[in-house]
Amino acid sequence: MKRIILAALIGTCSTAWADDVVVPPAAPVSQPLGGPVIPGVCLLSQEAVVANAKVGKAATVRLKEISDLAQSEISADRSQLDFDVKAVQSQQASLKPEEYQKKQQGVASRLQALEQKAALRNREIEVTRQKALARIAAAAQPVIAEVYKSKNCGLLFNRNTTFGGNFANDLTPGVVAGLDAKITTITFDKEDLSAQKTAAVQK
Repeated sequence: MKRIILAALIGTCSTAWADDVVVPPAAPVSQPLGGPVIPGVCLLSQEAVVANAKVGKAATVRLKEISDLAQSEISADRSQLDFDVKAVQSQQASLKPEEYQKKQQGVASRLQALEQKAALRNREIEVTRQKALARIAAAAQPVIAEVYKSKNCGLLFNRNTTFGGNFANDLTPGVVAGLDAKITTITFDKEDLSAQKTAAVQK
């Protein structure tokens, strides 16, 4: 029988936000290219803001708790299913072929249901992650605007897409500090998509 594994959407801090966040340091390391400071041109790593701000770290911890609970739920269901599979297999010699086939079909149906449940939990965790990120981004936006203005920026580039240069106008550390002063934690529960699924089936 196929194994069912709940996707590990979060684990260590470096993978907590999957594709949206690759965790770089709060401030860039010294750049070998150097060069003059270009007035009005500023840089920002949104990923580093989320990874290093207190609210981002709190969200990572909470998302891991939610993911661990979901993983435990699926693992418990899988353990029971494995036990029942072995029980059915042990009865093969004592059952009529049609009875054994019926029990096999019952187990296969439960396996399919478990796979669907695991997929649903994955989607729920992903939606939960996206909504948490959106809340952090909303809280960070006015901070970014404030730091941007204080640095007399005229252009803002993604720090992670630059090859090098003078990073004196990197806004990332200032935004992290400003966000920490504004908010330090965040609370949320796992999104429940089962109601949406039921509604879709009923249509």
